Parts: sequence; structure tokens; C-alpha cells
Amino acid sequence: MTAATDYLENEVLDHILGEGTRDFVSPPNLYIGLFTAVADGEAGTVTEVAGNAYARTGANFSAAVSGSSANTGDITFPTATGGNWGVLTHAGIYDAQTNGNLLFYGALTVTKTVTDGDTFQISDSQLTITLA
Repeated sequence: MTAATDYLENEVLDHILGEGTRDFVSPPNLYIGLFTAVADGEAGTVTEVAGNAYARTGANFSAAVSGSSANTGDITFPTATGGNWGVLTHAGIYDAQTNGNLLFYGALTVTKTVTDGDTFQISDSQLTITLA
């Protein structure tokens, strides 16, 4: 996952350069969202999974080294219940469990079809954020 959204890019630049409202602070919690489609990730135009027990899941990340950081610990989503989630193609990092702002997004290495009864998991250190 290597792309920052326009929202995040603007907030970070304003914060560092002392412009804009300068109200951006590091979110106290980060949540991973799963997408079945991304029309324009930088603009935050994504199709997030909805229903069937889906919920964004909290995640923690290691301190950055050489411009990269990875999740610490497994990220396990609720079991799909009452129906399918569809074909997962992308994931994103949000600053809130519901609504909020999409900060980063990227394609999954391998798409995954989640059907009723499946549990999707991202293993420890497998979700990497890199700023180039």
C-alpha cells in the first residue's frame, strides 16, 4: 500500500509548511477498510465492503525505517455472516472506524473472494506503507 490520498497529502503539507488550518494531528487510532473497487483512490472514491458483519478493523504500525512501516500483529476482520463480501481488490487506512478520512490505499497483492462464513486476515508485517 503506497499511495497517500489527496486529503492526507494536503494536510501533511499544510502542517509542515505552516499553512492552511494546521489542525492535522496524528489520529489516535487507525482502521483498515476493505474495498471491492477503487475508482479514484487519491480522491477517496472507493467501494468499501458493506453489510454481512463487515466492519473496519483497528491496526497498529511499527516505527518507520527507510520510509516504510508495517502492521504489528495480525489484522483479523469479523467473519462474513449472512452473505458474501465479494471480491476484495484493495485495502485502505482510515482515521475512524466509521466515516472519517481515507489516508492511504493500495491494491492487495492477491484478490480474495470472501464468502459467507469466511474470515479475512492480514498477517503481521504484511501491510506495508511506503513513502517515496
